[in-house]
Amino acid sequence: MGKVEKKRFSNSGSGPVDASSRPLNSVFKFNTNLGQHILKNPLVAQGIVDKADLKPSDTVLEVGPGTGNLTMRILEKARKVIAVEMDPRMAAELTKRVQGKPEQKKLEIMLGDFIKTDLPYFDVCISNTPYQISSPLVFKLLNQPRPPRVSVLMFQREFALRLVARPGDALYCRLTVNVQMWANVTHIMKVGKNNFRPPPKVESSVVRIEVKNPRPNIDFNEWDGLLRICFVRKNRTISAGFKSNSIIDILEKNYKTYLSTLDTNSMDLDSRANMADVVKSKIESVLSETGYADKRAGKLDQTDFLKLLYAFHQVGIHFA
Repeated sequence: MGKVEKKRFSNSGSGPVDASSRPLNSVFKFNTNLGQHILKNPLVAQGIVDKADLKPSDTVLEVGPGTGNLTMRILEKARKVIAVEMDPRMAAELTKRVQGKPEQKKLEIMLGDFIKTDLPYFDVCISNTPYQISSPLVFKLLNQPRPPRVSVLMFQREFALRLVARPGDALYCRLTVNVQMWANVTHIMKVGKNNFRPPPKVESSVVRIEVKNPRPNIDFNEWDGLLRICFVRKNRTISAGFKSNSIIDILEKNYKTYLSTLDTNSMDLDSRANMADVVKSKIESVLSETGYADKRAGKLDQTDFLKLLYAFHQVGIHFA
């Protein structure tokens, strides 16, 4: 992935400018297509920072700092803030806001796309997240070599509720099971649209994500591969998801790869049979023996999916 450009922005005006001290529409027009909705309620901003339980030694990564209403509060508590901002205008406003203040030495602005960025080490992540990068942001944080101790993230309300859903809930989905396998997620607060400028079209929520330590000893691609099949239609039976010819083709290819790692006799034995029929037979056997054939993904929990994954591995069926 590419490196983010690090820039320091000079103020060519008459002096430091606090972006919160003047009407925001006098600064520039916000690009709502980039998710630019500035959090204006100081109580909500303070609540987000408080829930992060920052230590004086912490380095905090902030995604999408905007004009810095959250940033300034983080700087009061943390040793350093690394702010990743895509819009040069926003980065310039944030730079002006700390210019000449003690906080200036504690702030590093990285200009670029967070999703495409190689991130430095950080202890905590705080974000008023641009909604269009919600899912990629979560998984990027979960997949960090040294994931943050805690992440306090603002999302569209429906997305946030998916992260904390339980089996049987209407919003329970593949995203839910994936995130909850790797992290503990807590809903912290609801944030109404009028707390932003300009107001978004949807309500928001803040969640706290803590990556499990130690991490589950499971291959992410394998786990996600199984979930993709099971949640194609979460209200259909598990067996229905495995009847697609495209799924059989993928699993057949994976099975051949698995056989290639075994002794020659085993590979020759299965090569004499129709491999697709062999795979179908193994799928039917696993679903029948585990009792999940007529279950629905929307009702199963992590333990159920782990049992299913283990049973498939026992017969040589892999999902990545």
